[in-house]
This record gives sequence, C-alpha cells and structure tokens, in this order.
Amino acid sequence: MKVQSLSAVLAGLFFLPGAVAHPDMEAVLEQLKAQDCCDSTELLGDLLYLHPTDLTPVGRLIEGILTGTTGGESDEPNNSVPELGSAACHADTCCVWQYVVEDIKKYFKDYDGQCTNAARAAIRLGFHDAAGWSKHTGEFGGADGSVVLAPEEAQRRPNAGLQQIIAQMKIWHDKWSSFGISMADLIQVAANTATVACPLGPRIRTFVGRKDSHIASPEEGLLPSPFDEPDFLIELFRAKTIQPRGLAALLGAHSTSRQRFIDATRFGAPQDSTPGIWDVLFYNQTLGPTPNNVFVMESDKKLAKHPRIHEIWRTFARDQARWNADYAREYVRVSLLGVYNLNYLTDCTRVLPRAVRYW
Repeated sequence: MKVQSLSAVLAGLFFLPGAVAHPDMEAVLEQLKAQDCCDSTELLGDLLYLHPTDLTPVGRLIEGILTGTTGGESDEPNNSVPELGSAACHADTCCVWQYVVEDIKKYFKDYDGQCTNAARAAIRLGFHDAAGWSKHTGEFGGADGSVVLAPEEAQRRPNAGLQQIIAQMKIWHDKWSSFGISMADLIQVAANTATVACPLGPRIRTFVGRKDSHIASPEEGLLPSPFDEPDFLIELFRAKTIQPRGLAALLGAHSTSRQRFIDATRFGAPQDSTPGIWDVLFYNQTLGPTPNNVFVMESDKKLAKHPRIHEIWRTFARDQARWNADYAREYVRVSLLGVYNLNYLTDCTRVLPRAVRYW
C-alpha cells in the first residue's frame, strides 16, 4: 500500500462514528506526515539492483547523492586541460567537455554578469528532457536527448518557447559530436553550466555517459502545468522519485524565469524582481506581497501554502545556502531520470565554471 493511501485511510478513521483516536495511531500519523517533507532518497536506474560490492567510485558517489549522504554541489577545480585532439585529451573523458563548456558559457552570462534568456532556456530544457519519465514508463523517456532529437516531443505544448534553445543545441551538437558527445549529456551539461553562470547559482555535480534516443518520451502528461493543483503536482513528482521537499527546491529555478505563454498580456514578466540572479526572492515574493511587475503562477502560489510544502518553502525564503544544497541534490536526481548506466557514468563537474558566491 502506498504511504499516501495509508495516511488517508488512517486519517479517515478519526471521523468514523464512535471512533476514538488511539495515541499509537496518532504517532503513526505524525510519522507519515513527517515523511511528506523528507528528502527524496530512492535509488535510480541500475543502482536499484547492483550489489554494493559491484559499484564503481562514481556509482557510489551517485548513490550517496541520491540517498542524501553526499551533497550535490562541488567546487572541484580543473587544474589543467590537454590540447583538444591530443592523445591525452582523448584518454580523458572530461577533456572535450572543458572545451564545450568554454564554447557555450558565453551565451549564458550577460554584459552585467547576470544570466541571460539563453541560460534560463537551457535550465528549462534540462528539466523538460529528463522529466519525460516516471516509475510507470519503463526504460523509455528521461534524460536521453529526445526533447531535441525527437521532433514530436519538441513540438508538444509544454515545450513551447524552447525552440530557439533546441536549435542552438543542434548547432553545438553538430560542432562537437565528432568528439563523441551525446545530445543527452550536452543538454544536462548546458543546464548546469547555465545554473552556475547565474550569480549565486550552485555548481551542481555533473555526470556524462548518457545514451541518446530519437524516440519521443512515452506520453504527454509527464510534465507539470502551471494550472495543475498542488496534490496532483506532488503525486506527479513522487512518480519521478521526488518528494514534496524536492519539488519545492526545484521550483526555485523560477527565480530566473520569465513567463511567456501563460498570460500573453504580460509576455516576458519575471517570476521575481531579480530574474538574472539565482536568489531566494522568488520564494519570498510568491508568498507575498508580490510586486506589480512580478508574475506568480497559480500553481506556485498554491504549492507555497500547501501543508506539505509551506514550512520548507519558508525555510528556502530565508536560507540561500540551504536552497542551493537542496536544489543541487534534487537536480542531480532529475538529470539521471531514465538513465540505466549510472554505475558507468563519469563525473565531469570539474569542467564547470566557478560559482559566483556573492552578489
């Protein structure tokens, strides 16, 4: 029986005629309620069935991030990079990615140091590619590049507004594919490069080695809508192994968002007052008061007040470091949805630009 179903059944017992709440039952309900705000800790992909003795160092690192024993951020430096095309570069999986990041990062930072429309589009694309998966879709969908490689998926309504960054991804992939990079990896490396390009943004653990798919994600309805009700969104993300606290953390990416299609009369309106900075103002202004120039999605407004999310939402609103840490760990999870060779990926976090810690 699912936890939420058990919670509903037990809660219902309190309202049966003549029912008396037993102290032990109250304790169970409190425990179930506490689980609603807990970290996402489910394993993914091949880590679900591999024995601990079979894990590679990267497999153990990913397992630690997914289960909450290891953080999702890293300041690991990249001290030296072999010449592109050299034998030394060919022998280092991450070498070409250093050159890719150097090529793409200039698109993500504006003249004033804040992040650009291309950055926010790349962040959104990373999520949209990976989130086309759930525990019910089998080994199809997820972070497999299909949002770019499968025209049917790219044209779906939830992906409106991504056509320009999709076209740019194709240009970058055409330029670098001869060095063996996949579109699936390019999308996620670009998303993490864009995130850290934003002032105050986290430097997220970044893995490569995903396999591409030209098959569209299994079905529509896997991506959230700004018109969805909170309970529906919570269950939608739980099916992706993301608990309510993780959902609240991921929604913070709206800190750098501008809405374009929800309300055509307010095209380009930011979702907080500083859309070029990865800060916690989004959490504060969604709770209110909201400045007139800021656009708040109804789904965000309702989730911010939802009993399973409200407290952690308030915590993020006053704690940048806590939000960054939670976001990074949850986005590592997102970037690995539908990936079934996690034990054999390569950690290339060192190729990312340095984080801008102060602004």
